[in-house]
Amino acid sequence: MRKVDLCLSSEGTEVILATSSDEKHPPENIIDGNPETFWTTTGMFPQEFIICFHKRVRIERLVIQSCFVRTLQIEKSTSKEPDSFEQWIERDLVHTEGQLQNEEIMDPLRIREAHIIIEHLENNKGVGRLNITHHFITLS
Repeated sequence: MRKVDLCLSSEGTEVILATSSDEKHPPENIIDGNPETFWTTTGMFPQEFIICFHKRVRIERLVIQSCFVRTLQIEKSTSKEPDSFEQWIERDLVHTEGQLQNEEIMDPLRIREAHIIIEHLENNKGVGRLNITHHFITLS
């Protein structure tokens, strides 16, 4: 077995749904592998996106980097169509003034899609950042 970051567009992963988009910081930045890019959201309502791997993968470790996120919720799906999700993780994140929030999840499972929902801090002025990095996934 080898470990590889499958949560990259270069590996065929796609963002198939996002509830907000900005011309300069689109949702595709989440999976472009560039630590200098990010997805900007409106921050007004809970924002969500769905990442599709197009095959069943085993996640060993997931690290989500964000700014101004109060609550993180992740739902998982193993079906061929992204229409059936079940709760996987829900966490309140600690606000880190001027620094990225790094949330590490170590709960191995097999999935095809991840539905991620973020709720911003109330004092947020309407901009949130989210990068997903270091998804070490074992190929089956």
